[in-house]
Amino acid sequence: MARSANTARLREPGSSASNTSFAKQLRETLNAIPAYAWYAAPSGALVFVNEWAADYGGLPKDHPLRFGIDTGASWDCHIPFLHPDDRDEARRIWSHCLKTGLPGEVNFRAVNAQGGYRWFVSRAAPLRAHDRALLYWIGINLDIDERMRAEEAVRKSEEELRQILDLTPQFIAVCGPNHERIYANRVALDYLGVTLQEWFDDRLNAEGRLEIHPDDTAPLLAHWESASSKSLPFEVETRIRRNDGNYRWFLARFSPVHDENGNKLRWYCACTDIEDRKRNEETLQQENAALRAEISQSAITDEIVGSSESLRKVLSEVGKVARTDSTVLILGETGTGKELIARAIHGRSSRATRAFVGVNCAAIPTSLIASELFGHEKGAFTGATQNRTGRFEAANGGTIFLDEVGDLPPDIQIALLRVLQEREIERVGSGKSIHIDVRVLAATHRDLEKLVSEGKFREDLYYRLNVVPVMVPPLRARVTDIPVLVEYFIAQFGKKVGKKFWHIEKKTLELMQAYNWPGNVRELQNVIERAVTLSESNVFSVDEAWLKRKPAAILQSNSALEDALLAHEKSAIEIALEQCQGRVSGPTGAAVKLGMPAPTLVSKIKRFGIDKYQFKSK
Repeated sequence: MARSANTARLREPGSSASNTSFAKQLRETLNAIPAYAWYAAPSGALVFVNEWAADYGGLPKDHPLRFGIDTGASWDCHIPFLHPDDRDEARRIWSHCLKTGLPGEVNFRAVNAQGGYRWFVSRAAPLRAHDRALLYWIGINLDIDERMRAEEAVRKSEEELRQILDLTPQFIAVCGPNHERIYANRVALDYLGVTLQEWFDDRLNAEGRLEIHPDDTAPLLAHWESASSKSLPFEVETRIRRNDGNYRWFLARFSPVHDENGNKLRWYCACTDIEDRKRNEETLQQENAALRAEISQSAITDEIVGSSESLRKVLSEVGKVARTDSTVLILGETGTGKELIARAIHGRSSRATRAFVGVNCAAIPTSLIASELFGHEKGAFTGATQNRTGRFEAANGGTIFLDEVGDLPPDIQIALLRVLQEREIERVGSGKSIHIDVRVLAATHRDLEKLVSEGKFREDLYYRLNVVPVMVPPLRARVTDIPVLVEYFIAQFGKKVGKKFWHIEKKTLELMQAYNWPGNVRELQNVIERAVTLSESNVFSVDEAWLKRKPAAILQSNSALEDALLAHEKSAIEIALEQCQGRVSGPTGAAVKLGMPAPTLVSKIKRFGIDKYQFKSK
């Protein structure tokens, strides 16, 4: 215990006289200490306060506590001098000291002579005799008011900052140097549907509640680890799960905070919702992908080339129908340029500046075509991990081109009919209708009227599509266009491979005009590309063996023969299925009877539209 240089060494009291002398020495010692000091009786009753403490509390000069006079006060007689909010805690600590005989410490605010309060830390310790008997309780109160007020100011500032952050529309989070969680604002917690304590207990990839999308977790952690090693800020786009289980896109910006020695103290993270931007980007990407696909597929035939009467008639129809929003059904053989006609209609319409989205209905698996056309909701089927915009939504405001529309399955035909009638779609897995403004152009090489009569294509859908039919003539019906097309393709392919041709061999041109071109312009294009690639001369020519002429009569005859053979094959399959009671595979199946692999027979049954179940035994 501190004491002044001229204070006598305290001696343990014995007789009554020595007790009095000891108490006097104790008072002198405590008065010499430049701090607020006191002592209390073994019972805990305050007996003496030194001059510093007495003057602070404004005690009268003749107050008993100034002289160490034991008035028999209660053990908690000092409590009324404390701030009301601090009395219970001070009483609890002091009671514990008295019960256990152990030192104690408590912070409280004590009233001063002016009626104000200052903060103190009060420390009390027992003073014992050699026989361990308790003589007094010695205490000292240290002024900590400035520190406590500073801490209170910091707490208030932190609370005000938390209130501000809770009102911030962004997600704000604070993590430690090792990614441990420290704080998240109210907006973030409400979005996640958790309390702050639940967020503390969770982990970034905790099983049972993934906050970050599984596909984004590894990239995020990789960015964070890389930035941690360099102590650099970084940002990353990631999907965060909402309390309803759906994910939204956010731009997360992470910034490290260091102390004066460069040690990392905190990571601050601010997340901004970019869901709408990402959706717009997705739509734009789909439109661009569709455009790139169109450009890729028709990079060479980017213009409709020719001046024959039949082609001029088609272009005249295109010019008329382009000015309207009518649904157009483009008919023609494979390779005649139906896609070019569709793009020409769009390009001359009022929708020319909007999206042109092409869909090859025959190229999409039956199980996915609904999702491809109309989109899907998260969880609609296995693998649907998030919402997806379909082709119709991507074409909203523009034009959608449904190529090979005759290959659509029955359920999609019904959905397409509704789109044409109601101008509304429903995503797979959703009962919510979405209004769309899309012009529909359809194309097919198949005979839709025949399909309708066979029950393979809906009659009402056929009439909805066939508002304005446009028939694209086959190349054999526009023979006069062949020389122009040949020159056009030669120039295009020659430029691509760095070759230049001075003229076209006369025999080649005659051969091309005499050929029937069953593959139409597409076949002509392929033949010219092959000839340009293989040519070693500056005179363009084609190997006669490539173009073996098939007269129209022969073609028609072959077509009739093919139809007869197909009808015979279908009948043979039905007879085999009837004999095998509808069984396709296995030792007693129709495939064995017909001498073909089971998968091949299944494919033929599907192609012929045969119902194998009608042959099952009743």
